[in-house]
Amino acid sequence: MENDAPRYLAGKAVAILLALTCGACSTNDRPASAPVQYDSQSSFPGTEWQRTAPATQGFSQEGIDKAIGYAKREGSTSGMIVHHGMVVAEWGDVSARSNLYSARKSLMSALIGIAVAHGQIHLDATLAQLGIDDNAPSLSPTEKQATVRMMLQARSGIYHPTVYETAAMQAAKPPRYSHSPGEFWYYNNWDFNTVGAIYRQAAGNDIFTALKREIADPIGMQDYRPSDGHYVSGEPATRYPAYPLDMSTRDFARFALLYLHNGRWRDRQVVPAAWVAESTRPYSNTPTGGYGYMWWTSTPADGPRGPNAALERATYWADGHLGQYAVVVPSLDLVVVSRVDSRLTSKHVGQLKMERLVWLIEAAGNATGIGPEPGKTPAV
Repeated sequence: MENDAPRYLAGKAVAILLALTCGACSTNDRPASAPVQYDSQSSFPGTEWQRTAPATQGFSQEGIDKAIGYAKREGSTSGMIVHHGMVVAEWGDVSARSNLYSARKSLMSALIGIAVAHGQIHLDATLAQLGIDDNAPSLSPTEKQATVRMMLQARSGIYHPTVYETAAMQAAKPPRYSHSPGEFWYYNNWDFNTVGAIYRQAAGNDIFTALKREIADPIGMQDYRPSDGHYVSGEPATRYPAYPLDMSTRDFARFALLYLHNGRWRDRQVVPAAWVAESTRPYSNTPTGGYGYMWWTSTPADGPRGPNAALERATYWADGHLGQYAVVVPSLDLVVVSRVDSRLTSKHVGQLKMERLVWLIEAAGNATGIGPEPGKTPAV
């Protein structure tokens, strides 16, 4: 996760460095998860979110208070716990907009899925076919064989200079031309920035205006405005800018709820259900799970999770610098959002701390079978 600040999420830096040794994971043929079916308890917020006491949703108040206390101590400045579409608990100012950092990439993934459904983008189109090149040192013929799909998976093999990455990311970046397209996973901002440019070219849309029209308005986001996003130029190193944006916690929670419902909002299919399933399944291994199409997953592409991982159920999440998380647990009809606003704290919440927070929330539902196995406590 990158930003233009000097700090870098330590856990992710370690993950990227480890990826250089364990990240040469190949994709697999595991089928995408089947869409989750919801019961009559599931709901959607209207103009405002509906709130309910934890006990009405099978959670203990004491357990939820413990989870929120942990989140606050570790640096979370705002958050929401949403079960069956209703807010079980929240903390901080959930209406305040702050930088999503790399969590924006999951929103871009959703826009790409909509464009694919409209026939505007083809995932297996190569950069050569799309006429994509970059400033000197320009792309080689081999690099131009990378596809849109590979860039969504962070497997392009293109290690060209880019923008909005930290010194840690630059240090961990593999040497140029060291991997062929598709063969190696590396969390690569060149891929993500260029995907944004491909979207703008193919769909003919400004990213931030499209986000409002395609997603924010249909799901009733309360705070998002196109002016909350901006482009960060990479010239002269690269032609392709980053596209950071601000979003409120409660709007980010709506986006996560949209994905929990397989891209459907009430009676409208906002993001194709097939895309939700395809983009949130793992194609590569990371040190603690897997990576889809700009979504992180608790399930690796193959093999076991890392020894310190705390999530016991299939889970996926949007993930941003300092601790911007929108976590989706389909089997529990659960969304957990935790944000860290750097204007309010110098702390950050790394991935394993996020996993412990989710574990504590699940543990608060032990009485009704929501929580993890008794006696199991995650490492942090």
